[in-house]
Amino acid sequence: MEERNGKGSGTNTAPGHDLTRMTLKVLLIGMLIAGNFWILRPFLPSLLWAVMIVVATWPLMLGLQARLWGRRGLSVGVMTLALLLVFIVPFSLAVGTIVENADQIADWVKSLKTLVLSAPPGWVGSIPLAGPKLSVAWQEIASAGQEGLLARLTPYAGKLVQWFAAQAGSVGMMVVQFLLTVGIAAILYSKGETVAEGLLRFVRRLGGSQGEEAVILAGKAVRGVALGVVVTALVQSTLGGIGLAVAGVPAPALLSAIMFMLCVAQIGAGVVLIPAVIWLYWSGHNVWGTVLLVVTILVLSLDNFLRPMLIKKGADLPLFLIFGGVIGGLIAFGIIGIFIGPVVLAVTYKLLGAWSEGGMDGVRQPGIREGRGI
Repeated sequence: MEERNGKGSGTNTAPGHDLTRMTLKVLLIGMLIAGNFWILRPFLPSLLWAVMIVVATWPLMLGLQARLWGRRGLSVGVMTLALLLVFIVPFSLAVGTIVENADQIADWVKSLKTLVLSAPPGWVGSIPLAGPKLSVAWQEIASAGQEGLLARLTPYAGKLVQWFAAQAGSVGMMVVQFLLTVGIAAILYSKGETVAEGLLRFVRRLGGSQGEEAVILAGKAVRGVALGVVVTALVQSTLGGIGLAVAGVPAPALLSAIMFMLCVAQIGAGVVLIPAVIWLYWSGHNVWGTVLLVVTILVLSLDNFLRPMLIKKGADLPLFLIFGGVIGGLIAFGIIGIFIGPVVLAVTYKLLGAWSEGGMDGVRQPGIREGRGI
């Protein structure tokens, strides 16, 4: 009888021991995760950028390796050099353009003191939706004279100077983060198969075959966004830069670099092209203004068919999911969010579909052991 009671009491205390042990394990794991996150926090932006870049360009690196006699070291070196040039060349062009046009910029600043705005042309009022309001505002500024124009521009000029001062203070940190990103990307390029296989083993352990397919889907989403957003931005900025150069707008190289960054950030090339068109009409170059207006319409229309086509080619996912992820991720996380947002939404979308339908058909692709990456 006592043995039975003892056995019964032993079985009664076992769940308590299990609960305590499980609670301590969870707390320990949570502390380890928090500690690792705290230690790696300065490197997380560079790590995320490096992962996105490597995943998006992995097929390109494998193709380059095949052309370089199968030598991984040579292909990694070429890809690393290309990443460095992506930063160094635009930065050098921007700095060189500003230095070369320093006198012209100074003359522009001085000319603002004697600037007199004429009455708005008739075509301004005919612009759809915003034309009447723009014409009225232009007329008010023109009738206020030079003092009224300076009074309206002064607050914006002050904010612009403060913004440039804040950005100049972070240029050094930006350079460090970029160099760190290139270094991490070089490591991932050289050890890509090992890293991917370890990640696949982890997600198989965590979620089985569905976890593995979710990782593959994340890679497809990153490539789709990179192909759609970045390539479209490159085409738009190139065509826009050619139009600016042909129309005779100053500093077309610098403006093209600005257009590329704005297109990647989903703001669009119109921020640069539309003011350039207005400036040409205002300067009396109506023919070139019309030419640049046609180029502007063509460049802005590329968002409607080129980007969806490229994204669809990279990842067979609903376009509203990709665009929602790009815009929402950009607002939530900044520039890196244009990749994080679509990945999170795409993986969630497929996991919900797998949960409701019982599988993930049509997602699996050949693994990294076959040399194709995730």
